[in-house]
Amino acid sequence: MFYLPEHRKHPEFWEGVRDQASVAVGISAWGLMTGVAMVQSGLSVAEALLMTFIVYAGSAQLASVPMIAAGAPLWVILAAAFCVNLRFVVFSAHLRPYLMHLPRWRRLVSGYVTGDLSYVFFARRYPKPGQTPLEVARQQAYLMGNCAINYLCWMLASVIGIFLAHAIPPAWGLGFAGILALLGVLCSLASSRLRIVSAGIAAAAAVAAWALPLKLNILVAIAAAVAICLVLEKTPLRGAGDQHA
Repeated sequence: MFYLPEHRKHPEFWEGVRDQASVAVGISAWGLMTGVAMVQSGLSVAEALLMTFIVYAGSAQLASVPMIAAGAPLWVILAAAFCVNLRFVVFSAHLRPYLMHLPRWRRLVSGYVTGDLSYVFFARRYPKPGQTPLEVARQQAYLMGNCAINYLCWMLASVIGIFLAHAIPPAWGLGFAGILALLGVLCSLASSRLRIVSAGIAAAAAVAAWALPLKLNILVAIAAAVAICLVLEKTPLRGAGDQHA
């Protein structure tokens, strides 16, 4: 496992486990649906398993699988996955003061296993980095406990979805369950007016550009939201509560 034995000595580790367990059903539904989608889109079981264990990013997997099935150019697939995961650049920049004391390999592992909701729970619980070695250790323990549940739920559900892809009927509505999981992530992150506006712009642009081939409406939505929000961010009309969007 990616966490160290000393992490479990801290009560914060188990608090992280409990917090992430509260959303485990949504994570599992999303992972199950992603596993099913990969196989039903044409990937072999081996390819789907490799993608699950290497990529470990549901939104990027769901964005790239239809493009792979449609025979899209590699650069388009990579660009879409990169844009979808740009939010992790922001997450990493925010987490840097919390993790910069760790060896490089542990920083890389922490970045790999930290998901959307893991970041949300951690950022809400610890608005500032620890000031003492004990505080730093507790924060790291909480993050790893949180990530452990997220990782296990996602991987287990994805593998089940991959192996049962042809046995699960579409009438079960697993796609809708995945959408609900994504909406849960979206609502958790919509903590300022600017973020709400960016989500609305991205949604409108994605619908307006729906007819584009190779799911390029995703790139259009991201570009539109980023461009307009960069302009809005520089306007003097924003409220003080939006300074840290």
